Amino acid sequence: MVKQHFSHVRHWVFDLDNTLYAPSVRLFDQIERRMNAFVVRVLGVDDTEANRLRKHYWQLHGTTLAGLMAEHKIDPDAYLEEVHDISFDALAPDPHLAELIGNLPGRRIVYTNGSAPYAAQVLKARGLDAAFDAIYGVEHAGYRPKPEEDAFRTVFERDGTDPLRAAMFEDDPRNLTAPHAMGMRTVHVAPERAAGSHIQHHTDDLPAFLGQL
Repeated sequence: MVKQHFSHVRHWVFDLDNTLYAPSVRLFDQIERRMNAFVVRVLGVDDTEANRLRKHYWQLHGTTLAGLMAEHKIDPDAYLEEVHDISFDALAPDPHLAELIGNLPGRRIVYTNGSAPYAAQVLKARGLDAAFDAIYGVEHAGYRPKPEEDAFRTVFERDGTDPLRAAMFEDDPRNLTAPHAMGMRTVHVAPERAAGSHIQHHTDDLPAFLGQL
């Protein structure tokens, strides 16, 4: 049974984008367009090159922001404010998911590579804000992104998360490597399975999975 693997868990860590809402909502498409526009304006490149750089920095540095900071010394706060200035109309409240998360025993937090103010808006639009005890964005990790283990440690130390009594829910399989190494229970939330011993559970239906716990 799935439940027995989580009987020790009292710290529940959830990623945000494409984890607490379905990828089919395509909310991140808006952010990617704003990322490209930011790169075009700040670096003076065309849209094709901006798109290439965005993907390159994500692969090499973990996030586009981390790449822009490392290679171009951009202001992270200005970037985060600009790229997250999007419409949340595509998101719908999910009271069932809110109830399932709220019933998890212990502390429940959101940890995202986006900003905390952006995450708060997503949670409000989804009706999930009351289900969580805290929200942590990339700014709380000193702008170091997941999948860096130091980023996780910084956020977990700040929140008081005990990795040995914690579980991580995440759509990007890269971002489960460090949590697994730290002793956390790992859950990949995505339409398709990903390979790797660092992924202990997979689900394409988060409410159904949480219902087993």
